[in-house]
Amino acid sequence: MASIRSRKRSDGEYSYTVTWREGGTRSAPQQSETFTDDVSAKRFSELVNGHGQQWPPGWVKGLGFVEEPEPEVDPQELFEVYASRYIDLLTGIQPGTRSNYRKMLERHLEPWFTGLSVRQGPGGIGQDEIKQWVNDLEAGRPGPHHPPTIKRRPFKAKTIRNLHGLLYGILQATVTAEPPLRSTNPCVHTRLPEDNSTEDEQVFLEREEYAILRSCMNSDSVDLIDALAGTGLRWSELTALQPRDLTLHGARPTLRVQRAWKRIDGGKEMGPPKTKKSRRTLVLSPSLVALFKRRCQGKAPHDHVFTAPEGGPWDSGGFYHARWKLALDAAAKEGLTKRPRIHDLRHSHASWLIAAKVPLPAIQARLGHESITTTVDRYGHLLAVLDDEIIAAVEWSMNPSMSLAA
Repeated sequence: MASIRSRKRSDGEYSYTVTWREGGTRSAPQQSETFTDDVSAKRFSELVNGHGQQWPPGWVKGLGFVEEPEPEVDPQELFEVYASRYIDLLTGIQPGTRSNYRKMLERHLEPWFTGLSVRQGPGGIGQDEIKQWVNDLEAGRPGPHHPPTIKRRPFKAKTIRNLHGLLYGILQATVTAEPPLRSTNPCVHTRLPEDNSTEDEQVFLEREEYAILRSCMNSDSVDLIDALAGTGLRWSELTALQPRDLTLHGARPTLRVQRAWKRIDGGKEMGPPKTKKSRRTLVLSPSLVALFKRRCQGKAPHDHVFTAPEGGPWDSGGFYHARWKLALDAAAKEGLTKRPRIHDLRHSHASWLIAAKVPLPAIQARLGHESITTTVDRYGHLLAVLDDEIIAAVEWSMNPSMSLAA
């Protein structure tokens, strides 16, 4: 056990020396520390006893507890540097996807994690930092590195999951790196918010509802929305369409999707469609053939089929504010209770095909979904229109004497 000896110095003051045998064994070297007051000496002796007759961790003889300097962080391991390099080196993604990742990083990750290391340990990103980030996103709170005047809005569960997925990928790269910077990914055990929204993300228009919206659209945009609703093309695909992509004569008129607009670092450029399955051929109805013949009249093969009034392809934002929003406001006065997005014309197209009993694999091919799972997940709930056919098929299969109605 540590003991305290007091001694009167030549100046009349007392000193107090704590002594003990290192590790508590008699043969061990004697250790000591001196104090100018008995209270400090008693506290120190209790620390020595509490640590098994050893110097308390972090204590330096004659100085007391000294904070260890924080380890220097390798600049290449700072989150903002490492994450940016991770996105730059991703393979197998479209330029537009890379651009979106950079925006997500800059706007929704760096304001929380800038200055932190991706390496495991002191100064690194841990579970607590990630949980705080998720809570801030859900509540609409700014991050520590946001400007003080910035205003944020609460994010939906799906958006938070998308952002968390990007952060997961960045930190997982530190686990698989050679040599590894972390032993585990701190994102693994993050509990993410659930989507408890009562509103459907997708809006499906009945044919009669579409007719109301169409009647409220400016005349220079009716062909454009008819083409969107009649083909199910994405906005980026339809507005990139050129006359050379159309075969309008012959027994089976078709449209070939070969390119789409990509948003890249604040601008946009033409590139291949979203996925391999997005490069597809669609059959055209007679009314669509007439529409495209009208739109292609007098145009060169490489011109755009649909152009804005001032020339050049429509921009989605400009079209929304100048045409779509105004048409929605007018349609609401005519009794339309839904407020669809432009992209919901694609969803409505799929719902009309399902209502007409077109098989899901054919719808998958027409919409350019990479997997049938995507088609089922998005539109499977609409298949109730086939309930009568399913019941009839089951009855027929279970009753050999029954004929299947045509």
